[in-house]
Amino acid sequence: MNWLTSSVLPKIKAWVGAREVPDNLWHKCPSCGQMLFHRDLEENFQVCTACDHHLRMNAVDRLAMLFDKSEYQTIELPKTAADPLKFRDRKRYTDRMREAQVKAGRNDAIIVAHGTIENAPAVCAVFDFSFMGGSMGTGVGDGLVRAARLAETQDAGLVVFPASGGARMQEGILSLMQMPRTVAAVERLKEKGLPFIVVLTDPTTGGVTASFAMLGDLHIAEPGSIIGFAGQRVIQETIREQLPEGFQKAEYLREHGMVDAVVHRRELKAMLGRLLGLMMFREPSAEVVALPQPDLDIPGRDDEAEDAEMADAQKT
Repeated sequence: MNWLTSSVLPKIKAWVGAREVPDNLWHKCPSCGQMLFHRDLEENFQVCTACDHHLRMNAVDRLAMLFDKSEYQTIELPKTAADPLKFRDRKRYTDRMREAQVKAGRNDAIIVAHGTIENAPAVCAVFDFSFMGGSMGTGVGDGLVRAARLAETQDAGLVVFPASGGARMQEGILSLMQMPRTVAAVERLKEKGLPFIVVLTDPTTGGVTASFAMLGDLHIAEPGSIIGFAGQRVIQETIREQLPEGFQKAEYLREHGMVDAVVHRRELKAMLGRLLGLMMFREPSAEVVALPQPDLDIPGRDDEAEDAEMADAQKT
């Protein structure tokens, strides 16, 4: 082996050889199959540029999209029991939680942040579906209760973005107890006269739908979102009937009165800011000035005669 094969040739191969391409540069639209460049998706708020399908959006990007100048502060959520039921299926619950926490970079499937949306003070609680399917355990319940209390303290509106498969089975009854806890927290917020807006994202199902997610003053949904309690297949097998087309989609629920509006993601911030402003700032922003009364005197008109005629008519 000479110096050409041992030294020069490997360098040439390394220079002209195939370079490794990151796996996350291109994404395939689950609706139309179009290949989408990651920068185009980010600039379009994770909405397909070909068919307008709304892809799932991570919690951090959603918060940056919502708050003014992408400036907000997150709050630290309380730590919960690691494995209250010592649950184990194919692996231990503690191992599943540890893997999800390392992957997501947070302790649970919810982020609570506060800031302003179109100059209106707001507290946002955003679910992260990539964290164990956004399932609601004690940690998520604590997060929603903290969010409601923070909104009370700051006299701010509460906006929640659920994206969940329902209750967290690994926590059993403790997970189901978060349903009445979150309902009580929301009702206390309403008693204070503060707005509670729910933005239903894909998917919103299970115990989350059966509790706080359907108790908002207003319900907004993103286009194409799946919203319901049980899955479509389970319902069909239970009632033994074919469900209508588009059942549990956001558009279907809007037509049947379960959702107030279906709003495109690009228009969501402006819509929320407008709603929060109307619901929180009910007094006029400027001094009310009395307008002068118009002069109704018409030439040739005898007001006293007309008044006398009206009095006679009332008597008869």
